[in-house]
Amino acid sequence: MIFTLTLNPSLDYHVWVSSFREGTIHSVEKEWKDAGGKGINVSKVLKILGMESTALGFVGGFTGAFIRQQVEKAGVSHHLIQVEEDSRINLKLKAAAETDLSGVSPTIPQAALDQLWNQLADLSDGDYLVLAGSVPESVPADIYQKLIRQLAPKGVRICLDASGEALRNSLAEGPFLIKPNHHELGELFGTRIASAEEAVAYGRKAVESGAQNVIVSMAGEGAVFVNRSEAYRAIIPRQQPVNSIGAGDSLVAGFLYRYLQTNEFETAFRFAVAAGSATALSEGFCTQETVDSFLPQVRISIMA
Repeated sequence: MIFTLTLNPSLDYHVWVSSFREGTIHSVEKEWKDAGGKGINVSKVLKILGMESTALGFVGGFTGAFIRQQVEKAGVSHHLIQVEEDSRINLKLKAAAETDLSGVSPTIPQAALDQLWNQLADLSDGDYLVLAGSVPESVPADIYQKLIRQLAPKGVRICLDASGEALRNSLAEGPFLIKPNHHELGELFGTRIASAEEAVAYGRKAVESGAQNVIVSMAGEGAVFVNRSEAYRAIIPRQQPVNSIGAGDSLVAGFLYRYLQTNEFETAFRFAVAAGSATALSEGFCTQETVDSFLPQVRISIMA
């Protein structure tokens, strides 16, 4: 079974304006409200592709009620834990450039954290857990590291989509998959990554540090996949993205979806890149049809 954990879900409010100038009133041309959060996005894309998962996390207040409603509307199973304060609201302002305003997170009390630990204690060998997104200030900063340390020895395969210290401190615990972008991977090793060859080299360093499999997304330059025995680069034709929300989450979902079907890393990597690209070029998430249309355009090469 696949579980996704979103510690900091949000109500994402997308607004489109023809232009934006500070200090003036603007008429919104179009708006869209949805449940946000990286783990929730992974669960939604898995559902679209036809694979079940269970979403975990914390929700509170009227925004939390909306998040819960949207998750259920998407057909995603969940065990979301209720907290008292409102879940955050993130504003996605789309004008000439896209601007994000990330809202204030609710306080997560110890009782809610204890409930989460009890939920996760039921995971066992063969389960997958996606840890994705930011950690609220009220939650211990090393929670991802502690979760991997507890669950990985039980045979739970952890997919970690985090950056900074959360990623750095978790590597030694042996996550099954990490998915940094090239900026985040460079930050991890105190360098700047500008090519696929460099991404592979530092991806191998991440493997040496404990990660079992590494996908590095490189925006228009495609992506690379590295583990102890394989290294691939994926390239797709350059196109102008129309959506920056959920592309990385779609990549993670696509990888899990195909890997669980085939147990083949190259095949799963190809599908993952197609899923991420399909979302980046859509106003919403990818669909099975859009992923299938992108698959022939994904070129995979073996890296030395």
